[in-house]
Amino acid sequence: MKIIRYYLAPRSPWTYLGHERLITLARKHEADIEPRPFALGEVIFPMSGGQQLKDRPPQRQAYRLVELKRWSTYLGIPLNLHPKHFPVEETSAARMVAATIVQDGNDAALRLTGALLRAVWAEERDISDARTLAEIGNECGLDGAALYEARMTPPAVALFDKNTQAAVQLQVFGAPWYEYEGESFWGQDRLDFLDRALAR
Repeated sequence: MKIIRYYLAPRSPWTYLGHERLITLARKHEADIEPRPFALGEVIFPMSGGQQLKDRPPQRQAYRLVELKRWSTYLGIPLNLHPKHFPVEETSAARMVAATIVQDGNDAALRLTGALLRAVWAEERDISDARTLAEIGNECGLDGAALYEARMTPPAVALFDKNTQAAVQLQVFGAPWYEYEGESFWGQDRLDFLDRALAR
């Protein structure tokens, strides 16, 4: 069985631009996706030299907008360059994805992840808000309120921490990050290389 390990961040525009394409790619190669929400901003950035957007030099912030517009146009994926709720605290959303994996499985977690990403980048919704998170869960055919509460239960917390430690060991430093058979691919712009690896 082919397994793609998918380190994701619910507020990342790059994760958003790659999410549905990753799912299509996995279907093409009859591969399973193992979603791995993790503590990107809290743990990985500080130890890997990453910077939050607000702390990056102006020229890097400006070019990021150029690339986002370029990729959004190229892929035909709607994306608001200046969403109302960004930057947004994403820990509750990421932990809710972990709770979904525990309670409802990977496919449900992937549905929820896609909805969370769209909420930020296409729908002007606040994924740090408890009511909004519950509503998004419900829209995915899940029990949103229960999953929001479950995000802090021991199984969900343990999975989230395990994913974060696995990211540390893998030397992950950004999102999205895909790993297949020990080979890492950073960013949605590396999906073509993942495609080739799955075809081997």
